[in-house]
Amino acid sequence: MVSRDPLRIALQVAGYVLAGYCAVIVIGGMLTWVGGEMVGVGLGDLLAALAVNWLALRIFVDRRLPDLGLWWNHASADNLIFGLCGGAAAACLVLAPPLLVGAAHLTSTPVDQPSADTIVFVTILLAAGSAGEEIFFRGFGFQVLLANYGAAAAIVPVGIAFGLLHLSNPNATWLGIANTAVFGMLFGYAYLRSRDLWTAIGLHFGWNFTLPLFGAAVSGLRIKETGYQMVWSAGQLWSGGEYGPEASILTSAALVLLFAYLWKAPIRRQISPLTGPSPERAVCEPSPPSS
Repeated sequence: MVSRDPLRIALQVAGYVLAGYCAVIVIGGMLTWVGGEMVGVGLGDLLAALAVNWLALRIFVDRRLPDLGLWWNHASADNLIFGLCGGAAAACLVLAPPLLVGAAHLTSTPVDQPSADTIVFVTILLAAGSAGEEIFFRGFGFQVLLANYGAAAAIVPVGIAFGLLHLSNPNATWLGIANTAVFGMLFGYAYLRSRDLWTAIGLHFGWNFTLPLFGAAVSGLRIKETGYQMVWSAGQLWSGGEYGPEASILTSAALVLLFAYLWKAPIRRQISPLTGPSPERAVCEPSPPSS
């Protein structure tokens, strides 16, 4: 368990955030130069998040990366599946009904038909980007706040920060940022229930993977490799405009349902070395011992 000294906690969290910012700039910039923007954003976020969490864990609490909630066991697999199903189902609830009632339709885009290699490549980058954001935003800094100040002090401000950082995304709107912030709080609640990162990673990836399947933008970023695009006849309030469905009131409604899903789903709570759940509520599959 981390120290409860307020100054020490503030320095730990501030150092973690600063190191993460620098790591994204350096690692993401290098990967963008080597492999392009998608590689820089997706893989760069993951490598930067792993690097800064490894460093913070070793310096501040002498723990290993799996102790963040990245160990792999049967409970982790179950929680990942619950997350994937929830995220994908929420995206389908937002996008399938407009297609069925004629408020939107799919149209082809002027790109070559996507190959299997392209599909695998894009899927890997989406998974890496989703995991990277969850490892950073629900990693060391979040867990320090949760352990010392409780759920609200961790989930709400980190969720708001998660949303505000998307202001730099193309075509961002205030409704899109608000929904993204609520997504951040939802991911924080997923960690609170499971005490591992797999539920949140599953939710994040399930949503991000399903949107391009409908030809929709992901937080203002459009993946053209699908070969088609979802075009709306309804207004921006329903479609989200160029930012994508995350700026839609349909997503606002889906987020309520997703919170209810997380509340009721039989997610398996695990042992968390950093946040210290009550032993009687944790599954009997502890993380690997610290070195």
